[in-house]
Amino acid sequence: MPSSLKRMLLGHPLATAEARHERLAKIPALAIFASDNLSSVAYATEEILLVLVLAGSVALSYSPPIGIAIGLLTAIVASSYWQTIHAYPSGGGAYIVAKENLGTYPGLIAGAALLVDYVLTVSVSTAAGVAAITAAFPPLYPARVGICVAVVVLIMFANLRGIRETGRVFAVPSYWFVLCLAVLLGAGFYQLLTRGAPAAPAAALPAYEPLGLLLILRAFSSGCAALTGIEAVANGVQAFKPPESRNAGITLAWMALILGGSFLGVTFLAYYFHVVPREGETVVSILAGTLFGRTWVYYMIQAATAVILILAANTSFAGFPMLASMLAADGFLPRQMAHRGDRLVFSNGIILLAAISSLLLVLFGGSTHALIPLYAVGVFTAFTFSQVGMVRHWWTERGIRWTLKAAINGFGAVATTLVVLVIGVTKFT
Repeated sequence: MPSSLKRMLLGHPLATAEARHERLAKIPALAIFASDNLSSVAYATEEILLVLVLAGSVALSYSPPIGIAIGLLTAIVASSYWQTIHAYPSGGGAYIVAKENLGTYPGLIAGAALLVDYVLTVSVSTAAGVAAITAAFPPLYPARVGICVAVVVLIMFANLRGIRETGRVFAVPSYWFVLCLAVLLGAGFYQLLTRGAPAAPAAALPAYEPLGLLLILRAFSSGCAALTGIEAVANGVQAFKPPESRNAGITLAWMALILGGSFLGVTFLAYYFHVVPREGETVVSILAGTLFGRTWVYYMIQAATAVILILAANTSFAGFPMLASMLAADGFLPRQMAHRGDRLVFSNGIILLAAISSLLLVLFGGSTHALIPLYAVGVFTAFTFSQVGMVRHWWTERGIRWTLKAAINGFGAVATTLVVLVIGVTKFT
């Protein structure tokens, strides 16, 4: 009976020889690895504005330059991981780079930071997506924790069925969200070009804090949440069809371009349409309501946003098991993490991730605000170790244009270190 139930839920077992056919082409891979990264467009601009608004109306004018700075950082980090993908085609991302170039302990710090970030990504994304649902349907609010756990379990089963099937399940919602963003940005910039920007509201926002360098850095570091998930492709190179490095690199470039364009577009529209974040409504919701009113287009954009926030958890289900398998193969996690299941995925890692994330959701009552303080600390710690490791790699290997490559990684390491320090100071002191 248990065996029959397992077959019904997960499908028939696959032979090891079929592993090559279970790999991903670029289109479904983008849907799997980019959902977390792209979903950050829904809240990254809002995180910037929530900090700047503390200094009053004038401070909101700093959002476009902060957005440009984060866009440049996205390009630098993506370039760094593009180089990592080709230098380390076996995958592993920050863990492999740091371990081979900086030593075992820096590698373990980077690996642990990423594992923690993957767990928090599942918890935070699920809580945020369910919050969007309960906001639209308040009677569901008391059951939010149970809904969160149910969502995690459903995503777990989708991933246990295999990589290719996961790509089919998540491709439509991911590209639906991208299409909705394109509609939102297209309508916004068309209105700016044809009618111009609307007049600024007469009432000025009160200043609760002086506008200084620390406040600007706080806004920058908060907006850097847009970069979470960008490392997932480098960690999952072996999930791609051959040639693995080339396909992974192209997918990473697509992801960075879509993220950068969408994030900058939302940030600039929020500035020109004088959007001020308010409790109970997101920046994307305010923009969509301003441009389309409460029409079917508005509700379509909101539905796509809620779905992508929930599915953002899926990126972790792709990255966590692969990274855990590498740590297990090196003897730093139980060897069971390195074993593939009947469907040729790392089933134990998938189940462990779902269990820990569900436990956190229960302990913290499904609250995004309670879960988020550690969010982004792990990923930027891993970014820093990875890029410092790549600088050491180019210094050792030399090769064509190695000084330029090392300079790009070095600048990225400085920038991500600054983000880690600012997050640490502003969130924990």
